[in-house]
Amino acid sequence: RATMSSVTGRIANLLSTRFPKIVHKATRRQIQQFRSSGGANGNQFLGKPTFILDVVGRTSGEPRPVMLMLVRRGEDLVVAGSYAGNPKPPNWWLNLMAAQEATVEIDNDRWIVTAHQLNDGPERDEAWQLLITGYPDFATYQKLTSRQIPVAILTRVA
Repeated sequence: RATMSSVTGRIANLLSTRFPKIVHKATRRQIQQFRSSGGANGNQFLGKPTFILDVVGRTSGEPRPVMLMLVRRGEDLVVAGSYAGNPKPPNWWLNLMAAQEATVEIDNDRWIVTAHQLNDGPERDEAWQLLITGYPDFATYQKLTSRQIPVAILTRVA
């Protein structure tokens, strides 16, 4: 029997694989809603909290905003380059790894962060548990792809 998270995870995978333009348009709309309301609207996905990550495009040099699931580890944020379990990592992940820094927007607050990708080991295992506790579909996404979904910690720049 499928759990709700596996159903929503499979739907997200199907939409991002078969209808990426629709997903991109919906994301742009959510970002616009989030920003125009100071984070009061568009701040959730499937009842889970989200935030905006602005990262500079590695070829365009332009800020590229993306909505991500909000998972905290103390003062840091934990992000996963899941792309809903697609075979390749998302562009925002490639941009983040190239830039090694970005801007986070939560509610009406913005700050700069540095990104640190976690390698296999206890720290990554702990971060992965935080991710799947915060948003169980990450576990579904991992089952739908042969690549290991990358995980990074975003730390506020002092």
